[in-house]
Amino acid sequence: MSALLEVEDLRVTFDTEAGPVEAVRGVSFTLGRERLAIVGESGSGKTITGRSILRLVRPPGRVSAKRMALDGVELLELSERRMRALRGQRIAMVMQDPKFSLNPVMKTGAQLTEGLRLRDRMGARDARRRALEMLEAVQIRDPERVMEAYPHELSGGMGQRVMIAMMLIPNPDLLIADEPTSALDVTVQTEVLNILDKLVRERGMGLIFISHDLPLVAQFCDRVLVMYKGRVVEEIAADRLSEARHPYTRGLLGCLPRIGGARGPLPVLKRDPAWEM
Repeated sequence: MSALLEVEDLRVTFDTEAGPVEAVRGVSFTLGRERLAIVGESGSGKTITGRSILRLVRPPGRVSAKRMALDGVELLELSERRMRALRGQRIAMVMQDPKFSLNPVMKTGAQLTEGLRLRDRMGARDARRRALEMLEAVQIRDPERVMEAYPHELSGGMGQRVMIAMMLIPNPDLLIADEPTSALDVTVQTEVLNILDKLVRERGMGLIFISHDLPLVAQFCDRVLVMYKGRVVEEIAADRLSEARHPYTRGLLGCLPRIGGARGPLPVLKRDPAWEM
C-alpha cells in the first residue's frame, strides 16, 4: 500500500513567557487509504498534530518536521497561497463541535456553497445542486430544509453531518476528523461512523480519526497511534488494541468503566516519568 501521507519527526513548539513548550515531540507515521486513529488523554497533542498537517498552527506556535508530505509534496515547503489551495481540495478537517465551527449568522446552504463559489468559481445553481447531493450522501432526509436553516436550528447530529458534508464537497484525499462523535448520543454516533466508513471505502480516502474513545476506535479503525504528552508511545492494529503492551495504553484501558463491572472507584492511571522520554 503506497503512502498517502508521510510524517517524520513532527514537532510543534509554543513560545511562552516561561520558555518554549513542545506540544508535539517527534511524531512519525505514514497513512495509506485507511482509517488511522490517534488516541490519548486531553492535552496529549492529538488535535495539534491534525492541525499541523493542515498548517493551521499560528504564532506563537512553530511547526517543524524532517518530512511531512502528501503524495510526495512537502507541505512545509509550500507557500501559504499553495497550501490554501490544498486545504479543502485535498485535505479537509472536521472540527470537534459544529456549534463552534459553523457560522451562527449564516444559513447552512450559504456555508456549504461558499467554497464552491469563491474557490472553484462555480455558479450559484451548480453550487447549490452539489451541496444538496452531499447532504443526501451524509443521509440528511430533508436537505432543502437544512439548506435554509441556521446552525442553531439543527440538532447536534445534524450539525455534525453538515460539517462532514462541507468538508467532503471538494472530494479530498485525506480527511482529519477531530472527535466527530464526542457530542452525539450512541445511536447518532453509530450513524455518523457508518457514513464516514462508507465514504472512506467508496471514495478511497485516507482518514485520521482523533478520539479519546478506545472501544470506539478498536471497532472502527484499522490502526491506532497512542499519544502521551506529545509523543507516540505505541502503534498497534485496532483489532488488537486490547493486547496493547505499553503501560500507558494498558492504564487507559484499565480506567474504562464497564457495564456490570465492580461499583467501586475506577483505577487511577499511575504515570511513569520514563514515558515522557
